[in-house]
Amino acid sequence: MTLISFVVPAYRVQGYLRECLDSILGQPFDDLEVIGVDDASPDAVGDILDEYAARDPRVRALRLPRNVGLGPARNAGLDRAGGEYVWFVDGDDWLAPDCLPEVADRLRAARPDVLVVDHVRAHWNDTATRSAMAEVFPEPPGEATFRLRDRPETLHLLHTAWNRVVRREFLVDLGLRFAPGWYEDVSFTYPVLLAAERIAVLDRVCVNYRQRRAGAITRTRGDRHFEVFAQWHRVFALMDRWGPAVAELRPAVFERMAWHHLTVLGNGERIAPALRPAFFARMTADHRRFRPPEGYPAPAGLEGLKHRLVAAGRWRTFSALRAANQARATARGTARRALPVARRTARLTRDAVLREYYRAELRRPIDPTLAVYAAYWYRGYACNPAAIHAAARRLAPQIRGVWIVRRDRVDTLPPGTEYVVAGTPGYYRTLARARWLVNNVNFPDFVRKRPGSVHVQTHHGTPVKVMGLDQQRFPLGAGGMDFAGLLRRVDRWDYSITSNSFSTQMWDRAYPASYATLEVGYPRNDRLVTATAGEVREIRDRLGIGPDERVVLYAPTHREHLPRYRPPFDPGRLLDVLGPSGRLLIRSHYFHDRAGRARRRTGGRAVDVSDHGCVEDLYLAADVLVTDYSSAMFDYAVLDRPIVVYAPDRDAYALARGVYFDVTAEPPGAVALTFAELLELFRSDAVTGAEAQRARQRFRGRFCALDDGHAAERVVRRVFLDDPA
Repeated sequence: MTLISFVVPAYRVQGYLRECLDSILGQPFDDLEVIGVDDASPDAVGDILDEYAARDPRVRALRLPRNVGLGPARNAGLDRAGGEYVWFVDGDDWLAPDCLPEVADRLRAARPDVLVVDHVRAHWNDTATRSAMAEVFPEPPGEATFRLRDRPETLHLLHTAWNRVVRREFLVDLGLRFAPGWYEDVSFTYPVLLAAERIAVLDRVCVNYRQRRAGAITRTRGDRHFEVFAQWHRVFALMDRWGPAVAELRPAVFERMAWHHLTVLGNGERIAPALRPAFFARMTADHRRFRPPEGYPAPAGLEGLKHRLVAAGRWRTFSALRAANQARATARGTARRALPVARRTARLTRDAVLREYYRAELRRPIDPTLAVYAAYWYRGYACNPAAIHAAARRLAPQIRGVWIVRRDRVDTLPPGTEYVVAGTPGYYRTLARARWLVNNVNFPDFVRKRPGSVHVQTHHGTPVKVMGLDQQRFPLGAGGMDFAGLLRRVDRWDYSITSNSFSTQMWDRAYPASYATLEVGYPRNDRLVTATAGEVREIRDRLGIGPDERVVLYAPTHREHLPRYRPPFDPGRLLDVLGPSGRLLIRSHYFHDRAGRARRRTGGRAVDVSDHGCVEDLYLAADVLVTDYSSAMFDYAVLDRPIVVYAPDRDAYALARGVYFDVTAEPPGAVALTFAELLELFRSDAVTGAEAQRARQRFRGRFCALDDGHAAERVVRRVFLDDPA
């Protein structure tokens, strides 16, 4: 029997459903099935479910003939579930990476009727807030199971279906179903806890609960919020039916009902002002109807006062109290905002003064010996600008090179490197006076193109995904780009450095302007050509890699349209295939560092090298590269070592982000579309086989012919020494 059946109801969630399904199917855990329920959604939900079902046998798509609502849609999925446990996950939420093995371990060890898991609220503006798990259980319950009467505080966890995994046979024997209407979780989750003989808690965030900016029921005003009363009536009807077995829990359940009613009423985005008196009256009626004769644990202070006003039916007093509290909150908010506003004003004033300083420096002569370098939005000494800087110090020592870096990256600069910190007066002065400005991204919009100055755009990779103006056709990956502003920045370029004719063609259409193209190879790849065997041994020694170890470098790219997505990848399983001499280096995209993303947990023979300052070191140390749509494959191909394209979301990536060519059709080596296929490639040695070698040679002939170890020299002679040859 399958361990977990996921029931995923979906209605008007086409923008989120792929992330939800990928978060389940991409887990390092296979003992599952997914029943996707299209609740007669008017968008592409049904097609997405059919697509996933066609390519993954673990997925079954169910299309309902008419819209029935979230509760009945879950019931339809439950009827088709065959797993030992059922997990209801909404189509706009998603699972945390790597959580399923821990969930499965707890289910198998404890055999609970219900396992409650933790979650975070993931807001639409890319912030997150924690759940109440830590407050409810200051000391985690551990691995022991319990009944609700022993830990009644469990009722204070969020009453949703998706934060608990329920034993299917327990549900069937109980005869419990989701009721129709809004707030359907209430009449399901509380009875589940009341009836369960064995409750377990996993103190690990497993679900990202999406807080949508628009479209969510909790942000929709209307009289359907009155349906919350019927759901609570169902809870107490079940308690009446079950009698003495749950009687002692009635006070705790009643307190939750009173809290929930107040929560719904207090949310201005749910109950319109005209409906609040009627909603309050229903609250009072249910308070009197269901209040236990022995009382209940009412809260103290202001919340307790609210409970007493509801019990007495004192709407006017309640309303006046609410207005007074809102006025006090507004006053406190104004006071709290005063200091940030003052700080922001001071910062804006400082910025304005520095911009005026920059404009004044623009009126001074250009320094004919000054070259300014930057890379990756001032992240440090890296990429093509670093290689050009090193070559210029050797070939044109009369030119003074100055790097722009963030303050927190100063310590990453090589010893003796002259620099200025971004945002300081020296930064503005250097930008204004430099004759040469070299960057692998664009300088800020305020930077002026002075007559006599030379702007060099080195780029930072051969493009697989679409770039520049071509992104207008793929808005999911464009991220709100200002295309008019982009063209203004491109118009500053004097030179565009490309590594092959393919890049030249793509940049011409993506960034149309009057710059000159220097198709000379990539300066950063010179080191890959010129490195000696002794240098490679030294690098591997610094990384703690033995001479007989086989090193695989895994370097996936960033998904702009799915910023939290990580390709399904289990380091332990790959290392098992590689054997005892295998070593795995894992490097995330630099965007993940900029966004403060948590690193993948690694250890032993799997090492996270995302913070390693020089990616060329990692290329030289690695025996095999595994990547997807990253430009890393073009650089690594210079070494003529095996490359594997691992593209589990190939079609979705091409559709959402757009690609210039299909790397699985014109690959630099072997290709895997699933993690199982990736393991088989290594298990069968197809990674180094004749077919993979032929593919790599074709790829190298197309993209790497100019990388001969002298690209940086060619740039320096043309740009700094004005040598047209």
